[in-house]
Formats: sequence, C-alpha cells, structure tokens
Amino acid sequence: MALEESQEKSAYELAGGSEKLRELVDRFYDLMDLEPEFADIRAMHPTTLDGSRDKLYWFLYGWMGGPDMYIERFGHPRLRARHLPYAIASKERDQWLQCMALAMQDVGMAESLQERLMQSFYQTADWMRNQAG
Repeated sequence: MALEESQEKSAYELAGGSEKLRELVDRFYDLMDLEPEFADIRAMHPTTLDGSRDKLYWFLYGWMGGPDMYIERFGHPRLRARHLPYAIASKERDQWLQCMALAMQDVGMAESLQERLMQSFYQTADWMRNQAG
C-alpha cells in the first residue's frame, strides 16, 4: 500500500514542497557559481543569478507537479526556443546534469526521486543540444 501511495504523489510532494525545491534550486546555482567544473554553463548566465534562480524555481515547481508558477508569469516555457541563443553541446548538457545531480545529493533528496528526476532531466537536457559534440 505504501508503494502505491508514493506513486500517486507528485515529484513536487516527494521532494518536500516549495521550501525544499527552493533549497535545491539555490544549491544548484551556488554550485554553478562556485565550482570551476561548471564554468561553461555559468558563462551562459547573467552576472547575477537571482532571475535565473527564480525562473528555474518557478519552472520546476509546475514541472514537478505543483502549481504552474512559470506559465502564470511567462506563458508556455518553450524551453528549446528559449535556449537556442546559447551554444549547447554534450559538454554543456553534461555540466548542467552533473550540477543538478550534486545539488539533489547535497539537499538530501531521496535516491529514488533523484533517479526518477535525472531520467527526465537527461531527456530534456539532451533535447536542448543545438551544437555538434
């Protein structure tokens, strides 16, 4: 019965709700800002990450099963179109994924949820590639 109940819960609920999601997004951008291994994806962002933090938080909020805060503010995300101005190849995709994986570990997200989210993140991040390599 417990397994069935957990399958009915959204990723948003399983992650711990809005506070835990904000913690995840903040850790993601902190890592991006601090760790040299993420320099390529950091260079794609504005000097201050405040707006990026909010947009990713609002997007993930709805994407993971909470209210569609991003859509309410900006309309359909059109992720690929919004990322086309940036050269994204496998290296950038992998940096983004590694940064998110570390952030999920650092905030103590359940391993089963990390695996579930990483599968979806990989599909989306791979679709964002617009450069060879």
